[in-house]
Amino acid sequence: MKIGTDGILLGAWAEVTGAKRILDIGTGTGLIAIMLGQRSASAQIHAVEIDATSYGQAQENMAPAPWSDRMHLHGKSIQDFARSTDLQFDLVVSNPPFFTGGTFSDRTDRTQARHTVKMPHGELLTAVRTLLAPDGKFAVVLPLIEGLRFQEMAETYHLYCTRTTEVYPKTGKPVRRLLMQFEQEEKPMRLDQLVIQREQNNDWTDDFVALTKDFYLDM
Repeated sequence: MKIGTDGILLGAWAEVTGAKRILDIGTGTGLIAIMLGQRSASAQIHAVEIDATSYGQAQENMAPAPWSDRMHLHGKSIQDFARSTDLQFDLVVSNPPFFTGGTFSDRTDRTQARHTVKMPHGELLTAVRTLLAPDGKFAVVLPLIEGLRFQEMAETYHLYCTRTTEVYPKTGKPVRRLLMQFEQEEKPMRLDQLVIQREQNNDWTDDFVALTKDFYLDM
């Protein structure tokens, strides 16, 4: 799996202040978990990945990190992890699958990562309710329509959207992604916008650079 903008955005955007224990659900190559370790000085980072190939990639990528002693990789489904641990987390993040229909292509790994077959959103929310500390935060990134549906579903699990960033790929283009934060207490939602590029490719906006510059070698 290639590193994508969604993962970079979520790893840079999620609120880590005060978090002592962080969980990345469906870590893939480990990108978001590694970013969260970079952003937090002492938090213990746990990452769950069921796919064996991705688990191996995450293990390889996490090992060289200077904070690897704070990283814990679990090769199992989030459903099994939630049933088998007593840990609770101050921050839970996920870049979850989002297609709920369609057919599988020959590119099975990428297709499965985009379908909700192995991690239906209802089961994801059930696990988050089990694993999230009472004052904890849950952060996800999803396409616009799927994100709005996810907000509605989350409320049935008593998880309320308290912060949203609408992500625009370019100036003048429609919203492409929603970065969303959920908490167990209903509060007024903070809403803002982020434009990634100006009119030309790789002409990054100041806001995007400010958010992600610590994670790119050349920007």
